[in-house]
Amino acid sequence: MTTFDDRENAFENKFVHDAELQFKAEARRNKLLGLWAAELLGKSGADAEAYAKEVVTADFEEAGDEDVYRKVAGDLGGRADETTIRTKMVELLAVAKDQVMKES
Repeated sequence: MTTFDDRENAFENKFVHDAELQFKAEARRNKLLGLWAAELLGKSGADAEAYAKEVVTADFEEAGDEDVYRKVAGDLGGRADETTIRTKMVELLAVAKDQVMKES
């Protein structure tokens, strides 16, 4: 193999690794968001965990975060406005990335 091939393989492996970490972080963020929303909805324990799984599953409807936002916003109704939900999504993504990186 040439040096070019080695570098190409290294970049491909890094891309795959980074994409996997991003996926894990987004899934973790969605779970954390679901737990946050569940608390606002008065859910706890197994009910909160089940709701968090629903939020994670909602992310598979379409690319991007809009499906997750719609799920949580629709369920919360007037308990949280758009700015609050979107801000929480950003905050929790940072928390989730930190958690995923510490686990890797």
